Amino acid sequence: MRKTIVASVAVLAVAATLAGCGSSKGGGVFNRARPDEMAVSRAQPLVVPPDFALTTPKPGAARPQEVDASTQALQAMFGGPAPRSPAETGAIDQAGGARAAAGIRSEAGDPGTTVVDKGSTTRDIIAAPVGDGQGARATAPNQ
Repeated sequence: MRKTIVASVAVLAVAATLAGCGSSKGGGVFNRARPDEMAVSRAQPLVVPPDFALTTPKPGAARPQEVDASTQALQAMFGGPAPRSPAETGAIDQAGGARAAAGIRSEAGDPGTTVVDKGSTTRDIIAAPVGDGQGARATAPNQ
């Protein structure tokens, strides 16, 4: 009896699995549309264009190969410096942009530059030893 039940369950599982392969029109998975391998054609051969429209180099002009690759990339992405709006120009003038040193951004990012006095408390927090916080437990009095 037990063998009959196991065999019938196995037959039902196989039948359910194979039922997914068929369709109501017949053929199932094996009857789907495939590309026609005889319809593939060869690609046309490459042709050299008759006119390259190259300009002759001018004496004394900078050669395009001598320009830095990063400069070329920036020019291609952003197209050079954009003109400033009157509002932006006014804000820069009021902030004293004409008086700023040319390399101030590189100096501000230098680790040796002290830009802001961080105070003793901030320096103590930064210099504190690394730990898991077990030493920072607080206890309430009289408890």
